[in-house]
Amino acid sequence: MQVNSMQVPSTHPLFQPRQHEAKNTLVGMPVKIYSMVTCFLVCLTVFSLLYLHDNLNSGIFNAPKHNSSISILIWHWPFGHPYSLAGDICWDMYRIPGCHLHDNHSLFSQADVVVFHHHELKTRQLQLPLHLHRPANQKWLWLSLESPASNGNLASYDGLFNWTMSYRRDADIFIPYGELVSKIHAKDDENNVFHENKSSLACWVISNYNPQQARVKVVQKLMKIINLDLYGNSFKRPLPHGKLLPTISRCHFYLAFENAQYKDYITEKLWQNSFQAGTVPVVLGPPRENYEAMVPHNSFIHVDDFKTVEELAEYLTQTTANPTRSTENQD
Repeated sequence: MQVNSMQVPSTHPLFQPRQHEAKNTLVGMPVKIYSMVTCFLVCLTVFSLLYLHDNLNSGIFNAPKHNSSISILIWHWPFGHPYSLAGDICWDMYRIPGCHLHDNHSLFSQADVVVFHHHELKTRQLQLPLHLHRPANQKWLWLSLESPASNGNLASYDGLFNWTMSYRRDADIFIPYGELVSKIHAKDDENNVFHENKSSLACWVISNYNPQQARVKVVQKLMKIINLDLYGNSFKRPLPHGKLLPTISRCHFYLAFENAQYKDYITEKLWQNSFQAGTVPVVLGPPRENYEAMVPHNSFIHVDDFKTVEELAEYLTQTTANPTRSTENQD
């Protein structure tokens, strides 16, 4: 079985910082939120299917018996959160045969693909196994859901990796933070939990308050104009996970402000904190057209739609008083 090798240098589009290019929501729309581990396993198994496709017959899903196989070694679990790989997890969970997931380093020489999570490389919790003999056909896969600003300089990885797995739509394996799903096919845990009666105009939850970030500068201006409910350790109002969505759901708007502005970098701030809580997202991140590639154009309010923060504040206030205005402005 031959697979074309594709060396991915630091000049690959995924590795490059992107400059910031310069209403009513889907309340009740179920949202599928992907945890790192779940999304990781799903993508790996689908990747296995694609890898084996040319060697599998049309009866692939009818029986677990198969001749071709692929061995994928997870060098380190993302953020140190392991998942049981007991049994035939690819077949049992996703009905994909011929896929074998491992996390035992002793199987390195037998692995067809080795997956490395960038966070542990960046923080030096692990190192690339450059001291080991790497089989000629073995592929290395680089995984990260962080923005280029967080990933840092990747020049030292030139020529080492064959594939990338990321939130970027042009990655070799695309893993988004979430997606909208049909109510018909939604599971119970994908349905929104929200309040019909809103008691707050807008709210924001932040874990990393940096005055130099664009989002903080916008919030500082908004605070002088409208009432904002601010949560997080920086405001001495931490929110336990169980109270996150119920609290946000009481707000008309949620400030889904990303900590950096890069192509496709749209995180759980939109999918979970906004849509799943049933509140209208006010987004600050990549350009509007980037959001529209993933969600309906009238399901969010973009900061770039306004010339000034004052105009944005006025719009939020007037829209709350006249809910039909948001829809009218976007028709």
